[in-house]
Amino acid sequence: MTYMTHLECARCGRTYDADQIMNLCACCGPLLVRYDLKAAAAAVRPADLAGRVSSLWRYREVLPVRSDEHVVTLGEGMTPLLSVRRLGESLGLPNLMLKDEGVNPTGTFKARGSAVGMSRARELGIRKVAMPTNGNAGGAWSAYGARAGIEVTLVMPVDAPAMSVLEAVAVGARAYMVRGQITDAGAIVARSAKAHGWFEAATLKEPYRIEGKKTMGYEIAEQLGWRLPDAILYPTGGGVGIIGIYKAIREMMAMGWLPEGARMPRLVAVQAAGCAPIVKAFHEGREASERWEGAETVAQGIRVPKALGDFLVLEAVRATGGTCVAVPDEDTLWGLQQISRTEGLFICPEGASLVGAARRLREQGWLQPEDRVVLLNTGAGIKYPDILRPELPVLEKDATI
Repeated sequence: MTYMTHLECARCGRTYDADQIMNLCACCGPLLVRYDLKAAAAAVRPADLAGRVSSLWRYREVLPVRSDEHVVTLGEGMTPLLSVRRLGESLGLPNLMLKDEGVNPTGTFKARGSAVGMSRARELGIRKVAMPTNGNAGGAWSAYGARAGIEVTLVMPVDAPAMSVLEAVAVGARAYMVRGQITDAGAIVARSAKAHGWFEAATLKEPYRIEGKKTMGYEIAEQLGWRLPDAILYPTGGGVGIIGIYKAIREMMAMGWLPEGARMPRLVAVQAAGCAPIVKAFHEGREASERWEGAETVAQGIRVPKALGDFLVLEAVRATGGTCVAVPDEDTLWGLQQISRTEGLFICPEGASLVGAARRLREQGWLQPEDRVVLLNTGAGIKYPDILRPELPVLEKDATI
């Protein structure tokens, strides 16, 4: 069962009935799901999870779906937490680890938010969903929509990754392209959803995507024997993942699932130098970001000029003693090459940006050699076939090499 009790505005604190269809608070703030954590703690302890399904649904008590019959799943979650020691030693971080979300259904961490979001939509009787996307979220929500029998309409920038576009269309989504960025796509979706009565599932405009993403935090703790790393680096566009991980750790602390006196990992929001509104706001001491004009980066998943939940990202970073880092594209491509060749991991460019960020933070002394550091790779590199363009020698049929 779930111990969900209500929805709460992250901005003004107003509460809402969790069983009504909701987007934003009346103040336009995002809504967060709240649980009776005392009751959940009494009902289940970490040891009770042994033998449960090897997916994110093992944390059923702190997920927002009331009935199992409405759960929509493709086996998402419980992704590996890998030691990347060779890469780490080259960076001066021998305890470096990578949480590889690229092995999820649909190839990215977006499967987590889609699974929980679509499950809750199905339970609430929603039959048509619309959303803007840079690519991967659209592919994931379309796949889970097909699984749930829910119609999905997408609007995405014309330069969205071709694989994500193909994925969305293949599973039956109605997809449109816009000559602009995700914020332009979002404006079209908002107008169209209102006109047609579709449910708008844009980032943080519905309460449940974050609940799927937060399970990354639960998994990291469980995979480390219910202990926490010293730092978690996260590629940040809309920032739902970092917000979710922070939420998960606070929930685990409230339930007593972590050792007494456990310290929060320092959360690091990593953005591209060509689109770094949250980094800029952090270093200027601001509580929210300003729209980033002319956003451009090879890591399209973090090309978000203005995130609705930017203030929540900044809160999570500051509350944990973390920081924000902007990484140039050349460092991202260097990071992709390094982790591929030292660890055999072909990860997405968003994840590769973390390698460049880790190198910089170690050089600055912000990270120490003894620190246990988790890089959260959000997707598989094979979803970005145009990022690397190797030029291979062409042989004649009778050649010897």
